[in-house]
Amino acid sequence: MAVTSPHQRLTTWLRFALAGGTALLMILPFVIMLSTSFKPQTFILEMPPELIPSEPTLNNYREAWTESSFASYFLNSLYVALSTTFIVLLLSSMMAYAFARFEFPGKKLAFVALLGGLMIPGIITIVPAFVLAKSLNLLDSLNGLTLFYAGGAVAFMTFLLRGFFEKVPIALDEAMTIDGAGAVRRFFHLYLPLSRPALATAAIFTFLGAWDEFVWALTVINDPEKRTLPVAIAALQGQRATEWGLVFAASAIAILPVIVVYVIAQRQFMAGATAGAVKD
Repeated sequence: MAVTSPHQRLTTWLRFALAGGTALLMILPFVIMLSTSFKPQTFILEMPPELIPSEPTLNNYREAWTESSFASYFLNSLYVALSTTFIVLLLSSMMAYAFARFEFPGKKLAFVALLGGLMIPGIITIVPAFVLAKSLNLLDSLNGLTLFYAGGAVAFMTFLLRGFFEKVPIALDEAMTIDGAGAVRRFFHLYLPLSRPALATAAIFTFLGAWDEFVWALTVINDPEKRTLPVAIAALQGQRATEWGLVFAASAIAILPVIVVYVIAQRQFMAGATAGAVKD
C-alpha cells in the first residue's frame, strides 16, 4: 500500500471540503425552492426558516397546475423544446457530416461564416429577428418559436458534431463505400451510431436552451394561450408577488422535464461510449 504523507492527506481533505462546499452552494437554492414549495403561505416567511417544512402541503402544486392554464403552458413549452431539439439534431448532424467528410466549393468560407455567427450576441439580433418574424407571419406562433430557436442553435451544434464526425475512422467510411453504401447510408449507419455521445450532449443543450428561453418568447408571443413556461411563471410571479410557495411550486414542475431529458441523454451517452468501440 502506498504511504501518504500528512501534507498529502491534508491536501486531499481540503479538496474534498472545497468540492463539498461548492456543491452545497450550488444545490442550496434548489433545496430552498423545494422546501418553500411545500409550505403553506403562512409559514413561508417564518423565522428561523425551516428547510424541512413542519406542515408540508401539496396545495401549492395543485393550485399551480390547475390555475391560469399552467398545464397548457407546460405542453406549449414541451412541444417547442422537443420540436426544436429534433430539428437542430437533424440539420446540425447533416451539416456536420458534410463539413467533416465532403469537399465542396466554399467549404472553408462557409464554416468560417458559421463560426462568425456564434460571435454575435443574440440580444443584438432581436430587433431584425422580430422584423423577420413579422414579415413571415410567425408572431404569436409556437412554430415560429421553434424555427427561431432552431436557427439560433444549429451553428453551435454543427461545430460540436463536426469534431466528433472527423474522429470516426476513415477506414470504416471507405470500407462501407467499397461495400456499396452511399453517403446517406454511411451517415445513418456509421456516423450517427458512433457519435451518440455528441448527439446526447447536443440534445441536452438544445432542449435546455429552448425550454428555458425567456426574452424571445416574451417578445413575440402576445396571446396568453401560447405562452411558454418561463413567460407564464414570470406572469404568475407578477400577479402573486407574495405567494412564493405557488411560484416555487410552478418552478419545480418546470424543472422536471429537464431532469428527465438529462437522465435519458446521460444513459445514451454511456451506451454510445461503449458501443463505439472498434476492433483493429
